[in-house]
Amino acid sequence: MPELRRIYWSRQGLRLAYLAVLFWLAASVITALMGKKAPVGGAGPSTAADVLGGLFDGVVAAAAFPGVVAVVLAVTAAVITGSDMRRRDPLRRFTRQQRREGMARAAGLCKLEAGFGRRCGRPAEHGDHFYPWSKGGSTSLQNFVAACARCNRAKRANIPSPGQQRRMERRRREYVPPSSSLSVGERQPRR
Repeated sequence: MPELRRIYWSRQGLRLAYLAVLFWLAASVITALMGKKAPVGGAGPSTAADVLGGLFDGVVAAAAFPGVVAVVLAVTAAVITGSDMRRRDPLRRFTRQQRREGMARAAGLCKLEAGFGRRCGRPAEHGDHFYPWSKGGSTSLQNFVAACARCNRAKRANIPSPGQQRRMERRRREYVPPSSSLSVGERQPRR
């Protein structure tokens, strides 16, 4: 669980940093465009090409540093995504035995959240990877969650928040035998 929590928050931090840099970049460009005043009384550039060249130079100068930071963040995200690809479990589908056990322990009901932290409870149709397979989640019974089609589509390949993970583990107490592990979500080990 600590590893999944760390992964979730590092990705959220990366998204927020990227969003902040994009706003910074937009504000820098707008400020550079708004800051240029038209020449007064014949002093300064006289042709449209000179005016546009001056605007272009101002925008490039204002956007240079935020643009470099945005590129660094994009490269960082690409490296993280690449490591997820190498970490994927070679088996994506749950075995029939895993599916049977997972559905039986969930009593055939969806165990994902429908909204505001409450459990869905519709009939389960799918076996979902709680920690997404595309992000390195393992195809194991610990990572299996019974899901209805609607919740499975809504969850997509998002990494569940630490709160969602805690609530899922609390719900598992209802149907997982005490001898079994209550922890939910499992990441494929590094290769």
